[in-house]
Amino acid sequence: MKSHCEISQICVPVYGINEQMLRKASKLLELEIPDDFYLFEVKGNFEIQAGCICRDSAKYSYDSFVDAIRLCKMQDADAIVTLPINKEAWQLAGLDFVGHTDVLRKRFKKNAIMMLGCEEMFVALFTEHIPLKEVASSIVKDKLITFLLDLYNSLDAQKIAVLGLNPHAGDNGVIGDEELIIKEAIDYANKEIGDEIFEGPLVPDIAFSPHSRKNYKYFVAMYHDQGLAPLKALYFDESINVSLNLPIIRTSVDHGTAFDIAYQGKAKNLSYLNAVKAAIEFIN
Repeated sequence: MKSHCEISQICVPVYGINEQMLRKASKLLELEIPDDFYLFEVKGNFEIQAGCICRDSAKYSYDSFVDAIRLCKMQDADAIVTLPINKEAWQLAGLDFVGHTDVLRKRFKKNAIMMLGCEEMFVALFTEHIPLKEVASSIVKDKLITFLLDLYNSLDAQKIAVLGLNPHAGDNGVIGDEELIIKEAIDYANKEIGDEIFEGPLVPDIAFSPHSRKNYKYFVAMYHDQGLAPLKALYFDESINVSLNLPIIRTSVDHGTAFDIAYQGKAKNLSYLNAVKAAIEFIN
């Protein structure tokens, strides 16, 4: 609601909320509902518990997302921009998904790629919301080749850096041999493309140094925090989330639900504004 005036100058936003829930939220926020606040009605009516994990709100956010997907599939909307969800709440509601990208992957039966960043730097995640102990065994050559080729076909990029998994990128097998798999996947993908697009595996602890960021805009991280810790340290407020390799456009904020400041009017909206602008750029 805080962003509506600015966003409505660059697109026609349609919000996935019904009138009853909107009025309850606006009362808590002490904000007036704009006259041109267009809705698509999502079923559900419950009392808002600000800053609390709630089964009803989790189900509501999921239903809103599914309805938005339907609108895009029917071409009644051009893109989806999502706000954060609470994964624990989704579990409480019995939803068998770890997040928006997982829903998209299963709905479209496509290898949706999660990429986060801003104009200065983007990071694509090979593995996402899995325990750290499962990352090494998830680095499989064929899967990584498919990921790299799908990423290449989704971007207009001449050079993409691929990070190693282990400290010092394995030191030629001294600290680990996953880099051998990563190198084979890089070589195969480049051969398929017919160009040296992918470079690496880069040593992870220097991959995001100022020198490296002069040479690369796009990075592939082997696991969630490897890519997102440096990204959020550098560009927390402005970064966004983009789902690639899908038949629809979906962007999102790059932050969580921030329950500690819920309904206090303190949330920054730069990531949200950037996500809307990015969605429009993808449309055009």
